[in-house]
Order: sequence, then C-alpha cells, then structure tokens
Amino acid sequence: MDLVIVESPAKAKTINKYLGSNYKVLASFGHVRDLPAKDGSVRPDEDFAMSWSVDSPSAKRLSDITKAVKEADTLILATDPDREGEAISWHVLEVLKQKKALKDKPVRRVVFNAITKKSVLDALANPRDLDTPLVDAYLARRALDYLVGFTLSPVLWRKLPGARSAGRVQSVALRLVCDREAEIERFIREDYWQIAAKLATPRQESFEARLTTLEGKKLQKLDIKSQEQADDIKAMLEGATFRTLSVEAKPTRRNPAPPFTTSTMQQAASSRLGFGASRTMQVAQRLYEGIDIGGETAGLITYMRTDGVQMAPEALDQARKAIGDNFGERYLPEKPRFYSVKAKNAQEAHEAIRPTDFSRTPDQMRRYLDPDQARLYEMIWKRAIASQMQPAEIERTTVEILAENAGRNAGLRAVGSVIRFEGFLAAYAIDKDENADDEESRRLPEIREGEEQTRETIDVTKHTTEPPPRYSEASLIKKMEELGIGRPSTYAATLKTLEDRDYVIIEKRRLMPQAKGRLVTAFLESFFERYVEYDFTASLEEKLDKISDGQLSWKDVLRDFWQDFSGHVDEIKELRVTNVLDALNEELAPLAFPAKEDGTDPRACPRCGTGQLSLKLGRHGAFVGCSNYPECGFTRQFGEAGNGENGENGVDGDKVLGKDPQTDEDITLRSGRFGPYVQRGEGKEAKRAGLPKGWSPADMELEKALSLLALPREVGEHPETGKMISAGIGRYGPFLLHDGAYANLESVEDVFTVGLNRAVTVIAEKKAKGGRGRSTPSALKELGDHPDEGGKITVRDGRYGPYVNHGKINATLPKGKDPMEVTLEEAVELIAAKAAKGGKKKPAAKKKPAAKKTTTAKKTTAAKKKTAAKKEE
Repeated sequence: MDLVIVESPAKAKTINKYLGSNYKVLASFGHVRDLPAKDGSVRPDEDFAMSWSVDSPSAKRLSDITKAVKEADTLILATDPDREGEAISWHVLEVLKQKKALKDKPVRRVVFNAITKKSVLDALANPRDLDTPLVDAYLARRALDYLVGFTLSPVLWRKLPGARSAGRVQSVALRLVCDREAEIERFIREDYWQIAAKLATPRQESFEARLTTLEGKKLQKLDIKSQEQADDIKAMLEGATFRTLSVEAKPTRRNPAPPFTTSTMQQAASSRLGFGASRTMQVAQRLYEGIDIGGETAGLITYMRTDGVQMAPEALDQARKAIGDNFGERYLPEKPRFYSVKAKNAQEAHEAIRPTDFSRTPDQMRRYLDPDQARLYEMIWKRAIASQMQPAEIERTTVEILAENAGRNAGLRAVGSVIRFEGFLAAYAIDKDENADDEESRRLPEIREGEEQTRETIDVTKHTTEPPPRYSEASLIKKMEELGIGRPSTYAATLKTLEDRDYVIIEKRRLMPQAKGRLVTAFLESFFERYVEYDFTASLEEKLDKISDGQLSWKDVLRDFWQDFSGHVDEIKELRVTNVLDALNEELAPLAFPAKEDGTDPRACPRCGTGQLSLKLGRHGAFVGCSNYPECGFTRQFGEAGNGENGENGVDGDKVLGKDPQTDEDITLRSGRFGPYVQRGEGKEAKRAGLPKGWSPADMELEKALSLLALPREVGEHPETGKMISAGIGRYGPFLLHDGAYANLESVEDVFTVGLNRAVTVIAEKKAKGGRGRSTPSALKELGDHPDEGGKITVRDGRYGPYVNHGKINATLPKGKDPMEVTLEEAVELIAAKAAKGGKKKPAAKKKPAAKKTTTAKKTTAAKKKTAAKKEE
C-alpha cells in the first residue's frame, strides 16, 4: 500500500476515488507546524535556528499519518504545487523523520495543477524529489515575517499604545491605503464645463459632436472654467454654420486578454460578481478540489494561486476544439495564442487559471454548482476560451466638423465604431465589461465630407473633478502586483489581516483606513521609512524568488536584512515618546487638527484658549488633548471614521444645551477619547452618558440629553413577579432587564417609549426561546451530519457572532468568514479544534462516599477538642 498526503479532506476525498485499493489518502488539514507566537521562535544569534510547534488537532493528524506510514510501502507527498504546498510536505517529512517512522521507505513528491484523474495518475507516474530551494524560500519568508513582526510590534506597543502589530507586507499594503486617503484629503476640486452639439445630416439623421478646439487652439479638459465662458461659446455655436471637414474610417483589431491569474480573477470577480478576495478564493478552492458531477468527482479548474498566463499544450488543443464546436472555424486563429505577464517579479511557475475540461460548458455545469460556484466557473471558462479566439474587428470612424460664426470658429469631433466581426467578444455574449466605452461604441449615421450639418441643440454640462477613488480589494491587489509586493498566495490573507487588526474597514467595497491604521503608517513612515518603501519591499520579494530558483542562499539574505534592521530598531527604542508625538503631530496634522472655517489656529484649545492641542497616547490608543492638562481636561477622539471633519465628532469644545430643570446644573455636549457624550454638572461625580450609535451630535438638544442621562428607565413592575422592569442602553445595544435576565430591544428609541405590556411580551418571548431571557439562535444553515460522531452540524448566529454547532460544542467562525460559505469540512475542523481546547466539558467525576469514622478516629477527634479547650482556658 502507498500512502498519499494532501492538504484538505475535500481534496483527499476526490483523489481517493481516482486511486485503487493500493493507495490510502490522508489530509494534513493545511500546515501541521508553525512558529510559536512568542519571542525566540527564530533565533538570529544561532544562525536563524527556528523552533516549530504542533497544536493539538495537528498532533492527532500527524499521529494518524505516522501510524499509516508504518503500514505503507511508499510515502507520496501530493500537496499543492507552490511554495506553501512544498513547505507542508517538508514539515510532514521532518516530523516523520523525528519520529523515526520512515526507516528506509521511499519518499516521492508529486504535483498536479488540476485535480482530475488524468492529472493525478500522470503525476504519480512522474514523481520528483522535494524542491529544497522552494522550501528554503518558504523558510526565509517565514523567518523574515516573524522577525519583522516580533521585533517591530513591541516598539509599536511601547511608542503607540493601542496599536496591534506590524507585518512586513501588511505594513506596505496599509501604507498604500493610507497614502491614497491622504491624496484624497489633499485633493482640491475644480469645476469645468463641456459642450456638445446635437447635429443632423442632410438626410435628417442625428448624431452628437463634442467641442475639441476653439479659435484654432486645442481645448484641454479643464480649459472652460466658468459658466460665463461656457455661455459665450454656446451663443457662438447657436448662430454658427457647421461643415464636415473630414471623415476617416479606420479598421482596428481588439485582441483578447490572457486567461486569469490569481490577481486578475480577484479583480474581475470583484467588479462583475461583487465578491471580496477571500470569498473569491473560497469559491475557487471548491471548484479546484472537486465537484460531484453526476456520480463522478472532478476538479473543474486548475490551481487558483498563480501569476502565470500560459496554458498547457493539451489545454490549448482542448480550447481550440471547443471554439470550433461552439463558435465555428472562423473564430479560431491559425495557431494558438501565447501570453506573457506584465506584473513585476512574476514567477509564472504555474499555468493560468482555466477549466480542466473545456467541453464542460457553464450551461452544462450549472446544475451541479451552487450560484456562486456557477458564476465564477462561467467567468473563468469565458476568459480562458476567449483568450484563444480571433480578435474582434472594429471599424472606428472619426468625423471632424468646423463651426463658423462672424469670424469666430470652433472644431467639433464625432466618434463612433462598428463591430465588423465580433471575434472573441462572442464568448462574452452580452458582458458589458468586455465591450468598448459608450462613446466609441456609438454608431454614426452616414456623414459625407464637405456637406453642411444642421444644428439641433447645443448642450452645456457642468462637471467637477473627482479625487482618485479609494482602493477596492481588487484594485489594491492589482497595485501590489504591479509593484511586486506579495505573491498570489498572500494577497487575500494580507487584506484580511489589515481588517482583523482594525487598521482598515470596508465600506461599499472600498478600503478606508481607520485612525489606528493612519497612526501606525505615520509612525513607520517617520521612523522606519526604508522598511515600508515599495521598492525595498519589492526588491526583498525578488531576493526571495531568487532563493526559490537556487540563485541565493536564504541565510545570506536573512543576515543582510537582520544586520541593518535590528540596528535601526535599537536606535528607535531610545526615542522618547515626545519625539514620536512631535513627528506624528506634523505628519497627521490634517487629520488630527483639521483647518477651521474661520481661519483661526486649528491647534488652539477650544476650551481654555491658551493651550495647544497635541496627539497624546493613552492605554487604548491615541487621542487629541490640551497641553494645559491637568488644568484643562479637553480631549477628543483622534480621527473617528478616518476623517478629521468638524472637530472629530462634530463637537469642538463644550456646548451648553441648557439646564436640568430639577438640579439647575448645566447639561453640556462634549467630545472625549471614546466619542461624543452628554454631561450634567462638573467634577468627578458628574453624570455622563455616551451618544448611542446612530445619534448625531449635531442633532442633540436638551430634551434628548436629559432622557439619556435619566437611563436606566423604570418601565414598571412585572405583573407576575412584582419585580421592576427597566430599559437601558448597554454595550450590546438597547435592552430590557428583569430579574437578572436581559432581552434585546429593536431600536434605541424603544428604550424611551416601550410600555409595560410590550416589555412583558418581549421578556416572555425571550424566556420561551432560551430561558433566563436569552434566546437559542436558530440555525442559519444545516451542513449535514458529523462524519465520525454523527449528529447534525449547523451554522448559527449568536450574541458574539456566527458559529458552528455540534451537540454541546460551539466553535466561533474566524473573523470575516461568511457564515453562508462554511463547508462541512471546515466546520468539522473548527469543532475538532474547539473540543481539543476544552470546548466539550468532561463529565464530573463521581464523589466517593465518605468513609464512616472508626471508633479510634472518633476518640482522636474528641481528644483534640479537649486539648484545644484546655488551651483556651
């Protein structure tokens, strides 16, 4: 028997069906070892020795693999065909060597770019040895990331309390997001006007021409700067005659794009399907690992972590046959197309992402796939098939028109195009993304040189220049790829890390840096500029690629980096916090101290008037405070929601809303380190209440402030228990409280309006569902029965977020994981990990019955009591 090791159970299940009874396929469930998250796991002083740890779930899997190896004739390592896959095989092999489980058994490494029976059997027939340079590149990358993180992060924690950590690639990606935000903040909008004429030919066919020249001078986009200037040109054109100077029809060809790489697939999935990078990779993983197609399990696409754009010769033959069958011979070029990638430092080690079998059309596969899988597969199939089709033949027509009026003249241009042969566009059918822009795809009527045109209307439109857009996940990945930062296997993980650390948030599919992220970036740019430079990071990636090619020694690269980096860190450690704050005050001035409309000093304290505002560091992060502290206690949040508008929370200084009618104390609206709040009176004993989510400081008035300060509000006594029901706003939103049990209210407004009858009903509903006021969340999705232990596994949404449930074990989903995307295999792994950590309570040990006291024991006890009594006397 031969033992085959792969990463995932889904992959193992698929491959197991291809191989006979002479093979046993086991999954490692990804990496089996990792560097412990503590200092000393990588030791530069010991020639970069590395300590690896194995968690409980991995230990069990390694134990199963070790047992199976002892019974096997040959060990076949069949993990993914990239650096991480090579590393997983290396880790498994190292553990087996340490356990002395291999003895003299042969070890083979096989790789396949697609999980199909042919690919797997071909790979088994052509084994190779472990790729040592590729493993070295993994070790170098892992050591670098560890050393940067565990050396730089403590500096951040000391100098910037509240900052989470810094990573080698993540910090540079974060800088890209923050630099774009700064660019948007510096952008000054400008108004401009555009003018177009709607004209008609002598044959009464209408078309549109845009103004391009005025008095012989070519007009640039922003040249018409005022309404008056636009109205003057419009008046001239309304009285002008229009004559065609030239008509030029030029045939052009539009070539198809290459098949997808990881980056281009993520970009296309974002723009066309609305998928984030992580979701795209999750769906692609399922298509790669295998889908049940009418009793046959097969991978539908090739490996999805790649920067290559070529397809294998057999795939080209398949694609060409599919083009002939589906579109006809006219759509087939004489010979296959070959592409090269433009991305910096692209390795092109693997094929592009393509269907494993082009005869499996999207229409045929749709019934076997869920909606997301079907949409992504269709996108991949179309892109790959189109890449091998004839170019589209387009006739682009440009018409130049002269307008004359009383010695003044202007030039106008009409542009249109006609598709003479659709070529590869036929693969996309009605996909608008693959067609030309609206203006150029407009078809023009017959226009003849020298003939006059009739004016119908002159249209003037006002426009405003827009700042560059914030990065989407897809456009950030594209930028990182262009700069040579990161690799296909790291893009999605890098973005997820930034989101998990609260350095960025994603709103309307755009990445917005949080104040914490801006602060970290400003600190790194001020004191670690070289290590967040794009060119430096790209050059380091290039060295790592050379290690994988066997051109550089991985430890030499680490030595060169560590010598400079560690020395620089030691210098920064000696910096005083005041030096850091001075640099950050300057770097983050537009965000921390936004300009005031009246032109006064933005750093002047709005409360005392004499102090200067400055960034300050507290236990929970940065905030803005007055230099006259403690005499002046003015503070405000730093950069809420990534902007510095209007004194952060719309509160610039204390605002008196009125007086409390009962105590005659001032009710003020203020802004603190944790956001806007209202306060009654002064001093430490003053009553305070934060503004609930959704309440704007601009809308605050005395009545609303008094209602907040009066919370919790007594609703009334429960008719059955006689105990008081109260309403309030807590950490998790509006609630009712009765007899120690909480019940959620739907909105903040309910806290102030809910009556006794409604409150009793809400509490009863909660108690009926879950007891003690807590409801048992209903299942969002049923995944099926546990493969080993039986019993249903479900996905639920609880108080602290979504989780998977099996019996009495609840395992929280990783942050950012879509609960509707969880697979049974992922759920089983999460439940196993939770159980290993103690998620399942062990039955309490039965207490042994107490032994009856013997006569001797009773006498001894009595004697002790007598002695004690004498001592007291």
